[in-house]
Amino acid sequence: MSTGVFLAVLAAAFLHAAWNSLVKLGANKLTAMLILTIVQGCAGLAILLTRPFPTVDWVPWLAMSGAFHAGYKLFLALAYENGDLSRVYPIARGAAPLIVLGSSGIFLSDPLDGRDIVGILVLGAGILGMARGVFGAGEAVALVPLALGSAAMTAGYSIVDGLGARVSGDAVAYVGWLFFLDMALFTPVCLALRGRDVLRADARAWRVGALAATASYAAYAIAVWAMTVAPIALVAALRETSILFAVLIGWLAMGERMDTGKAVAALLIVSGVALTRL
Repeated sequence: MSTGVFLAVLAAAFLHAAWNSLVKLGANKLTAMLILTIVQGCAGLAILLTRPFPTVDWVPWLAMSGAFHAGYKLFLALAYENGDLSRVYPIARGAAPLIVLGSSGIFLSDPLDGRDIVGILVLGAGILGMARGVFGAGEAVALVPLALGSAAMTAGYSIVDGLGARVSGDAVAYVGWLFFLDMALFTPVCLALRGRDVLRADARAWRVGALAATASYAAYAIAVWAMTVAPIALVAALRETSILFAVLIGWLAMGERMDTGKAVAALLIVSGVALTRL
């Protein structure tokens, strides 16, 4: 992985943590996620008007991607209704690279050397360490399966989108289509779960949602592009440094507690990143 790609993925990681923080701050997490999805979908549609129409070989990848992204957002929004950013985010993001690594031998052909694998495992250990204490702290146990469901969806779309973007040969158009399809799938699911009330939001909620959508779109567009020029499992793991950014945002901006466990886990994350770069 080149230095330019490495720095771009780190920037995407920060943007990912930032938009999750904005969703968590919203009064209604599912509504906040829906606003983000609608804005992203409209942005994707606008971009699609400037790109060639996709060929048939894009279709299965885009269909799977839209389903995975919709499932990811649903699990994540429900998890945030049950737990703090500094608990849900590490579990949701931490398990994903390990699932991708376990699947890479089956679905992917990207070369990973021993150092890369060790780096991913250390990074995953640090991220999962961030999630400890759910049971001991008396937090809602429901957040764990919901966050793990989000992680499974993340692993799914990481593999599908990395391969799909390569098949398409146009990462910009691919991302536009996947966010448009995500909106088409996620919106009716939200309406089915919460009815029309899920669409009720004031002007401030839409402004915050639009800001979160901008950060989310940029973060994922960078990640998908990176997956076309670097090993997918390595990019997926490096993206999870967003955990470190999320913990800092939770501590400095949201007043969440920083304890020794979180500090140690953060050091493991940094170590994992270093191993993937040496």
